[in-house]
Amino acid sequence: MSGLRPMHDHTHISPTAVTEPREHSHIVAPATPHLHGHQGHTRAMHRPAPSVAISVDGVCAGYFGRDVLDEVSFDVAQGEFVGVIGPNGSGKSTLLKVLAGLLPVQCGAVQLFGLPPGPQTQRMVGYVPQSEAINWSFPVTVTDVVLMGTYAKLGFLHRPHQRERDAAAHAIEQVGMSAFADTQIGQLSGGQQQRVFVARALVEQPRLLLLDEPIAGVDATTQHAIFTLLEDLQQHGTTIVVTTHDLSCVAEWFDRVLCLNHRVIAYGKPESVLTRETLSATFGSHVLFGAAVAT
Repeated sequence: MSGLRPMHDHTHISPTAVTEPREHSHIVAPATPHLHGHQGHTRAMHRPAPSVAISVDGVCAGYFGRDVLDEVSFDVAQGEFVGVIGPNGSGKSTLLKVLAGLLPVQCGAVQLFGLPPGPQTQRMVGYVPQSEAINWSFPVTVTDVVLMGTYAKLGFLHRPHQRERDAAAHAIEQVGMSAFADTQIGQLSGGQQQRVFVARALVEQPRLLLLDEPIAGVDATTQHAIFTLLEDLQQHGTTIVVTTHDLSCVAEWFDRVLCLNHRVIAYGKPESVLTRETLSATFGSHVLFGAAVAT
């Protein structure tokens, strides 16, 4: 059919073989994963407006035949600072991996600045994974880690030159870690390590920055320093998407909030999204509501 993508024939494993995603918090378990086929999910391709940095249209994605994301759709304008909230196992990390081009979609489409994730967008995107996914005992210095952010352009067979070293030094300075440039990464505190990986993502001056739980396990001072840095980057035109469990920071820092529990529960400005009804639908009826919740 003209203008439509070919019908997707992806088949899931039996629902009886699927268990609920692991829930590490004491609040609630996520909603049931998406288990049906994708035969009816074909939709028209569209070109987002030039002002749109991220366009996600009907995306299903996951692992080993089970979708974690269930027909997720939303757009992010260039220069926006967007927070993604939801319970553990709800698809927040999966969404960032899809945007970073690290995980293919089963159906739907993703465009970054009008292009699908891939080699053309690799240098446009800086990605900071969760700190628990990193081997902190690896014997490398802060400068070594940040220089790794230049390998996408150089390739692993080429050594960084002075341009790359100057860019790394600038990125390290941006995150306030110049005094630790020659320090082994495992000797740093959790907050310092997180700053170093933000610097690695910044070294090629990406247009889009994706951060997975950047303030998890760090103290309040470091949280404020990280968000202040991100706000400064946003003011210079960087589009930023951050996942977080900390609802107290949502209203203060984010332009818009995506409530995610396998599917989009709500998406909009914090004052319209942070309601008891929306948070109950996102986290379940037993979520603890704080002062950030709108009445």
